[in-house]
Amino acid sequence: MPHAIRIHETGGPDVLKWEPVEVGEPGPGEVRLRHTAVGLNYIDVYFRTGLYPPPGLPSGLGLEAAGVVEAVGDGVTEVAVGDRVVYASPPLGAYAEARLMPADRVVRLPDAIDDRTAAGMMLQGLTAWYLLHRTYPVKAGDTLLIHAAAGGVGLLVCQWAKHLGATVIGTVGSDEKAELARAHGCDHPIVYTRERFPDRVREITAGEGVPVVYDSIGKDTFEDSLDSLRPLGLMVSFGNASGPVPPLDLQLLSAKGSLFITRPTVMTYTARREDLLAGAQALFDVVQKGVLKVAVNQSWPLAQAAEAHKALEARQTTGSTVLTV
Repeated sequence: MPHAIRIHETGGPDVLKWEPVEVGEPGPGEVRLRHTAVGLNYIDVYFRTGLYPPPGLPSGLGLEAAGVVEAVGDGVTEVAVGDRVVYASPPLGAYAEARLMPADRVVRLPDAIDDRTAAGMMLQGLTAWYLLHRTYPVKAGDTLLIHAAAGGVGLLVCQWAKHLGATVIGTVGSDEKAELARAHGCDHPIVYTRERFPDRVREITAGEGVPVVYDSIGKDTFEDSLDSLRPLGLMVSFGNASGPVPPLDLQLLSAKGSLFITRPTVMTYTARREDLLAGAQALFDVVQKGVLKVAVNQSWPLAQAAEAHKALEARQTTGSTVLTV
């Protein structure tokens, strides 16, 4: 019988349990997948802790994996038995050796992209795609600020934005992470533990500020991110690694220069299959051309997912992390 990581209550990494699970035959519009690699993402921590309440308990965990189609249900035309596929989508349950999945959420993998790379890039890569191409379409000559520039999304955003002709400013927590970000296209890494990043942003931009900030940190960086924007700039708050942003008085946006703010999710930007396929194709193209180098820098066996969560929350990881099946 296949096994999966399940939670029976929300809490710390110790709530992650390795348990046998029953995986039935796919129903209409479903596929059964045998996973080969599972992606670890910070959103998994949000569901584990209850910041994002799981739909019910006990619950699976995880939104991203690569694998092989073992069976298809009635009406499935998107993929066929034997196809190598990847997904980055609800429902929760990617931390599993096998599972059922809606067929319209699954994308065929090109032969040139291996399963481990795919599982380490899909959710973060689609996030980088919508941030740079949809939420604020970055163009040549733009200067942007990305937090956690040495993280999974951060390294992809740095490379992709540089390819688009932008100047990239990124915050990191150490000199080692600064060098990693610089090697992936970050023009101006800022070590936030010893420099106030809004001051450095103003210095780099000759006092103007940036047109867009991509902030996945949340509570600890929110106001300073606003202070890094130029008038009419866009604050993109797409994560809460330090905790949720407190309630906001909209007058603050007025006082700081008629700023815009958005709280996007990859799930909204890929809700329609045509958008999912467009984002996936754009991602596959830049990976196959070598524009994006996916840094899978950590790996744990799936059964040891708790150890991976501990490292992620302690900010001991860089790039992408994969759980092997």
